[in-house]
Amino acid sequence: MTDAASRYARAEAARAHPLTASFAARQRFELDPFQVAACHALEDGRSVLVAAPTGAGKTIVGEFAIDLTMRTVTEKAFYTTPMKALSNQKFRELQDVYGAGEVGLLTGDTSVNAHARVVVMTTEVLRNMIYAGSSALDDLSYVVMDEVHYLADRFRGAVWEEVIIHLPPHVRIVSLSATVSNAEEFGDWLDTVRGDTEVIVSETRPVPLEQHMLVRGDLLPLFDTGGGPSARVNRDLLRLGSVGGAGGARGRGHRGAPRPRPVRAERIDRPQVVELLGRATLLPAIFFIFSRAGCDAAVQQLRRAGVRLTSREERDEIRALVEQRTYDLGDEDLGVLGFWEWKDNLERGMAAHHAGLLPVFKEIVEEAFQRRLVKVVFATETLALGINMPARTVVLERLEKFNGEARVPITAGEYTQLTGRAGRRGIDVEGHAVIQWRDGVDPQAVAALASRRTYPLNSSFRPTYNMAVNLIDRYGRERARELLESSFAQFQADRAVVGLARQVRESEQSLEGYVTAMACDRGDFVSYAALRRELGDVERLNRADRAASKRQQHERQQQVASLRRRLQRHPCHSCPDREHHARWGERYTKLKRQIDKKRHEIETRTGTVARIFDRVVDVLAELDYVAIDADGTTRLTDAGATMKRIYGERDLLVAECLRRGLWNDLDPAGLATMACCLVYEPRREGAETDMRALPRGPFRRALDATQTLWAQLDDLEREHRLPGSEPVATGLAEAMHGWARGGSLDRALVVTDLAAGDFVRWAKQTIDLLDQLARTADGPIASTAHRAVDAVRRGIVAYSSV
Repeated sequence: MTDAASRYARAEAARAHPLTASFAARQRFELDPFQVAACHALEDGRSVLVAAPTGAGKTIVGEFAIDLTMRTVTEKAFYTTPMKALSNQKFRELQDVYGAGEVGLLTGDTSVNAHARVVVMTTEVLRNMIYAGSSALDDLSYVVMDEVHYLADRFRGAVWEEVIIHLPPHVRIVSLSATVSNAEEFGDWLDTVRGDTEVIVSETRPVPLEQHMLVRGDLLPLFDTGGGPSARVNRDLLRLGSVGGAGGARGRGHRGAPRPRPVRAERIDRPQVVELLGRATLLPAIFFIFSRAGCDAAVQQLRRAGVRLTSREERDEIRALVEQRTYDLGDEDLGVLGFWEWKDNLERGMAAHHAGLLPVFKEIVEEAFQRRLVKVVFATETLALGINMPARTVVLERLEKFNGEARVPITAGEYTQLTGRAGRRGIDVEGHAVIQWRDGVDPQAVAALASRRTYPLNSSFRPTYNMAVNLIDRYGRERARELLESSFAQFQADRAVVGLARQVRESEQSLEGYVTAMACDRGDFVSYAALRRELGDVERLNRADRAASKRQQHERQQQVASLRRRLQRHPCHSCPDREHHARWGERYTKLKRQIDKKRHEIETRTGTVARIFDRVVDVLAELDYVAIDADGTTRLTDAGATMKRIYGERDLLVAECLRRGLWNDLDPAGLATMACCLVYEPRREGAETDMRALPRGPFRRALDATQTLWAQLDDLEREHRLPGSEPVATGLAEAMHGWARGGSLDRALVVTDLAAGDFVRWAKQTIDLLDQLARTADGPIASTAHRAVDAVRRGIVAYSSV
């Protein structure tokens, strides 16, 4: 296209979409084609799904939806994220654009300007608003769902589908996703449940990515510049891998020639790596290390080596930032948190970033890195999940991680997510991914990992008790079933059923051909083939089952003799072409079994979500949360109405404990400890508190009763073919009880052996549940829950940087 033609096309697009053109003109960068296409779709009144790489600028599309909202007088927009840290970050960004009075924030433990026209929130908050019929949904025009691929999360993913299904029909959804291999399938579902939805997929990174392997202090490109697909991997790396980078054993090779000695690719330590990256102007860098302890140890390694990456002016800026953001924290708590050493490391230009850090410490690291004050961050993979913290270089020390059970290779999707942090738009001409060489590394496998984009989005949706009572109350049972059958989970299952049904039809055509091929003029060869197969099965069982009793062996011998007599009496047995027919009969029998298996799979997949919903309702009916009338109408009881306001993995257990009054005698500290036992999920098995350390009296009795009730409910769920739940976890009970009674942070951390960030996170989840009890429970429990919230929300737990 000529320059003149290109200018004409842009002018025509601007005339057709003036609001997009106006918005684009105010941005720091020229919008990419995928961003323009998405904005055009929104301006045309459609919803959009945007799937693009990390750092590609997907959020600009969400910001355009907010811009459209703010052009009206009364309309509102919600911006949802999967994490509070992301919500906090987006809240601050939007405040900078629209002013503090126009932007609100709602997370589980924070409410700021909740009735603003633009509100940032976690996805669960929006789900709860929908079920409560909140007036905050009035005048809502747009919902931006950032990181929508979280719906694949097996613990929280269902919330995204609940929101998408149940939002009012007029609300347009802006779904922002990582690059997934089945974006079109997800878009088709969105189009089905939400109406006109444009699917826009971009594989292009705004900043190109150069990929290297670090070998003996040299940065070698992973790919050669030229050559065909098979020659793309750097030949030097291939030679290193084949000659012995893999560390093969010594011995004799072809015709007795000595095999090449293994060439060990000596690794350089981290201070040397940082120095190398600095010399190559590849800082700032994020080193992804898949363990918290490894991140902290890496910072200490640089500190011991005397690494200092900042100028005096940068150190002054870092010091001012830290003092501003930690002003309200007491010196005693700061001492417990190792603040002074952490601050000194930060002033040196290096830091760790992981979930064990206090949230305000993480936010300071993020801001200092964004401002190019901190040059090296050692992070766990949680940093790759949405936080706006791009670097020039990403370093991967290993291509495997511990998944809780074993060390497993990272997936292509995880590799893409991690390396997506490399390259800062408007700052870097290119980003860099550096993989450190280790003995045993296969360069071809690394290249394949770096080249694939296989990250399928699979639904994790399943009905819960709270979901069931809310849907039945709003829509009735039959309509609720229909709504659940519109979930992405059922959509994917139904699509699989379509494929299976097609395979069955094709196989049945082949089966008809087999019947024709084995047709016998003496009789029905299908029945004869079935007899032969049954005889063969019994004979194989006899040979394999040597532990059978004499009685069983005798019965089987009689069965074999009977089958042989029937076979010999069959008219096809005397056919001269019997063996020719039998070969076709074997094929027929094998294919018939495959068809039967596929038919069974179709039956189990069709209506899967609705069947699980029915089992959930059966449990609720047995426990009197719903009543089923003679005509089949299902309605909520008073207990069911209470459960509507209880959210979380333990919804049924919490509702039953309230109804039975198991916690009525607890004081605020005891109730806080009980709530903590229900939300806490230990990182490893066996992390339980010594029961002798727990308070006696009312708390011990309440805990025993709660654990007994959990076991009864777990049995009931399994009887109804539901998965049940994990036992009540007491690993944080002693620490939470001491904290709620006014104990020190130092004592709480010593008792639990938890990092400060973990303790704060579980304390805030405890507060979330206590808030629900305060709003839901009757009488004394509600009052006790209010006081328990105040007892837990103090010190570093109360501190908020928002």
